[in-house]
Amino acid sequence: MSLDPRAFLRSLFDAAIAAAQPSRVMAAHLPPPPKGRTLVLGAGKAGGAMAEAVDALWPQGAPLSGLVVTRYGHVPPAYKQRPGRIEVVEAAHPVPDQAGAQAARRIAELTRGLTADDLVLCLVSGGGSALLTMPAEGLLLSDKQRINKDLLHSGATITEMNCVRKHLSAIKGGRLAAMCAPARVLSLLISDVPGDDPSVIASGPTVADASTCTDALAILKRYGIAIPDAAHDGLLSGALETPKPGDPRLAGNEVRLIATPQASLEAAAAAAHVLGLQAHLLSDEIEGESREVGKVHAAMARAVARRAQPFAKPCVILSGGETTVTVKRNDAAAGRGGRATEFLLGCAIALQGEPDVWALAGDTDGIDGVESNAGAIVTPTTLARGAALGLKAQERLDANDAWHYFEPLGDLVVTGPTFTNVNDFRALLIL
Repeated sequence: MSLDPRAFLRSLFDAAIAAAQPSRVMAAHLPPPPKGRTLVLGAGKAGGAMAEAVDALWPQGAPLSGLVVTRYGHVPPAYKQRPGRIEVVEAAHPVPDQAGAQAARRIAELTRGLTADDLVLCLVSGGGSALLTMPAEGLLLSDKQRINKDLLHSGATITEMNCVRKHLSAIKGGRLAAMCAPARVLSLLISDVPGDDPSVIASGPTVADASTCTDALAILKRYGIAIPDAAHDGLLSGALETPKPGDPRLAGNEVRLIATPQASLEAAAAAAHVLGLQAHLLSDEIEGESREVGKVHAAMARAVARRAQPFAKPCVILSGGETTVTVKRNDAAAGRGGRATEFLLGCAIALQGEPDVWALAGDTDGIDGVESNAGAIVTPTTLARGAALGLKAQERLDANDAWHYFEPLGDLVVTGPTFTNVNDFRALLIL
């Protein structure tokens, strides 16, 4: 088969991202204008593109206003140059900053005076947990920043992190929807979490929360994360509890998933089929340590390459989800990289130069961790080329420094902000 493996894998990644673009998926989910006014509120890495799509699709004569917060650099250029009816502001991710805290306060203020005739469109996507920051009683922004960093470096799952974030917030975990009562709230979500649980996406600002203060305390204890005494007492007493299922303030509210990891993987599979390759979807819910998940994927690729099990070659294996990286050093000497590059370095070491196996992994928002790359590519010559440059793969992996392994090889995948976010994308090509 005549195929450029690098170009092929990149085309699948691009297809997955395209399938999750708000401009492609928004129209089918917008309701007609209400009797009253329409207020748009939101947060997330896709927030700017979601606001742009709503503004373009909403009738020009119908009232429309609002505020959405997204990550720095994640406002679509056309909307930034010619802003529409929905204001979009930028803030920091993954560690919150003052701009995000100010945006959250403004969003809360905009909910005042809503009536039963009004409609609130909440545009929610991954990254909203950090971007929509309103510390609960007993916490300062500096506390939230430290706790967020500690959670990110702990190896906690996204569900565990967001359980803590919800209970230490005055706006997440269903609280934003409660503020909007008695207006109707329609939440339009782009999922970046395994299982597509709306209460976990961006810590569920408009979704009733079944987790408890006790759960949050157990997670903090499990990972050894300290919080101020006042916040600890609030969790212990239940004073920081979130709105629960059945809360009358959330009655009649609706949640719609408009883009998901599974849909993006299916789009990538369809793109592979067009080029004549079988595509096998493992799961869109894979979690675990990135390097260990990389080893498992490598073992499967080797089995396909050597024994045609469990799939016949040529083929491509696709997976998604959200893996984690437990950072060993939490100081200025810590390595560079994110989930995708750590996955790939673990995968490359396990493959040991297996012929005819290539891999691409990337974060669909275009940012792997806090780096400027979305991910990277592994080839059959990755380890050999690295060794020729004096790079020690296991040493870099042990230091959580995969970026410094792939960058000298010229194998980083750079997309820039994609204006969406359906989390991890992984593709292994076996020829």
